[in-house]
Amino acid sequence: QVQLVESGGGLVQAGGSLRLSCAASGSIFSIFNIMGWYRQAPGKQRELVATITSGSITNYADSVKGRFTISRDNAKKTVYLQMNSLKPDDTAVYYCNVVQPGQNYWGQGTQVTVSS
Repeated sequence: QVQLVESGGGLVQAGGSLRLSCAASGSIFSIFNIMGWYRQAPGKQRELVATITSGSITNYADSVKGRFTISRDNAKKTVYLQMNSLKPDDTAVYYCNVVQPGQNYWGQGTQVTVSS
């Protein structure tokens, strides 16, 4: 089975930066997959933050465009999320996600809190 281990969450002031990492381990052998980040704030639906394909095609939520950057290291099976100019509305639990044909995996989530 596949496990996703997230790190990098924490407490920052508005305008600050954080870098999240998610390392995948286990039986991921597909030549095509999508890695990404989702987030869920209290009382709100889980939403897409950013995704990146095996070929490095990216997609971002409108709310984070220009502030967040997603990247991946295929050799390390790791996906990153660089978050700049953080706002209090970015406060949420951030979840790592990996999708490949017939499979969908989630990390345990990491808390990001942005104070004003």
